[in-house]
Amino acid sequence: MDDTSAPSDDLEYRNPPGTRVTYRARQRRTDHTVWLGLVLHLPAFLLSFGLVLATALMLEAWLGVPVWLPPAVWAASGALAFHRPTEGLLARHLLHLQRPLPAELSTLAPVWREVTARAGVDGSRYELWVEDSDGLNALAAAGHIVAVTRRALEALPTSRLAAVLAHELGHHTSGHSWSGMLGWWYSIPGRIALRGLARLKPRLIRTTRGASATALGLLVISTGYLAFTTLKATYGLPLVLIALPYLAAAVARRAELRADAHAARLGFGQPLALVLHELLAEQSTASASAEQPGFGTRLLSRHPDHRTRLHQLQRYL
Repeated sequence: MDDTSAPSDDLEYRNPPGTRVTYRARQRRTDHTVWLGLVLHLPAFLLSFGLVLATALMLEAWLGVPVWLPPAVWAASGALAFHRPTEGLLARHLLHLQRPLPAELSTLAPVWREVTARAGVDGSRYELWVEDSDGLNALAAAGHIVAVTRRALEALPTSRLAAVLAHELGHHTSGHSWSGMLGWWYSIPGRIALRGLARLKPRLIRTTRGASATALGLLVISTGYLAFTTLKATYGLPLVLIALPYLAAAVARRAELRADAHAARLGFGQPLALVLHELLAEQSTASASAEQPGFGTRLLSRHPDHRTRLHQLQRYL
């Protein structure tokens, strides 16, 4: 498709402005990918809780702060992830999104209304954003953020833009977005600690280089003994942590397929398939001159490959 050409308005509007729209009583639900995702976030949550608790104990010893206060504040802070002003800050500074210009909103708003009306969802609960990117993509984040790239907005025909938006709406109505946001939010202390350890790594390497062979041998033996004792005492449960990134990626891929199914059930299966064909063609062109990702990289991918998505869509076409 020529990106410079104006996209066509080929959407069949079943709910034009002024028509009565019936909303579902239950606007959101949760599927099994939500609960699996939350379970897989549990180790990161426990690590963060341990760090917060350790900080609380130090604050109690140094400043007399009640030991329960920091964990309580940290637990309650999750509500900020769904606070509209906080979501706006996350959209701007973390996701690097922009508010749509009037011309962009005039394109997005009627398409979004049609998508949400078909789903029986109140579209005014969500906020539309634009990502200044030349990629063909969109995203759903937090509790109310729906964004499309500028290329998707300017180049896709209206029916395909609606299919992309219906996919992102599926992430919201199925609970994928809020569960992912909570998992990210409550893992912040743990990720900060791991980043600090990563910065200490060069110093540790320099220290070990200056150590004697005997000291290094004792360090390796003591570390190995500690690891073996821990695994034996916990029946090897820490080994599960190695598999967590792969399991989380598998759950995320399943959530993507369920969002595709949501778009197809709303009547956008065919235009979504056309978008995937376009992405597949671009990927084929790019992969001709690029190194193919390895098996481990594919297992860590949070998106299914386009052929898998097209295959799963066939049942709805």
